[in-house]
Amino acid sequence: MRHKIVGKKLGRSKDQRNSLRRNLVKQLFAYGRIKTTRAKAVAVRNQAEKLITLAKRGSKGEPIVEVNARRLAAARIGDATTVQKLFDDIAPRFENRPGGYTRIVKLGPRLGDAAELVVLELVEE
Repeated sequence: MRHKIVGKKLGRSKDQRNSLRRNLVKQLFAYGRIKTTRAKAVAVRNQAEKLITLAKRGSKGEPIVEVNARRLAAARIGDATTVQKLFDDIAPRFENRPGGYTRIVKLGPRLGDAAELVVLELVEE
């Protein structure tokens, strides 16, 4: 039974799954949009939105709160330049938005294996 199990396995081991999610979140923040399968986009969307909310809350508070938020984001993303872009560019963009920072747009099936392709993108104000 799957009681209290969060997330999909995506056909990978735990380390591969964590690495895949981390890389997709980094690419989403770096480029603003990524083209991937629907299952991967749904798995990454939750983590990306939580990181944006963390950056929003961290940029409003005291300096110690901001440092703690940056450390948490760095631990989850693993890249200093992406963390800096998240806090300096992306979080201020969504300051007045209560949630829903990403959008999934369906593209149709992939020719090779008929996997449903989507574009996961950050919403423009």
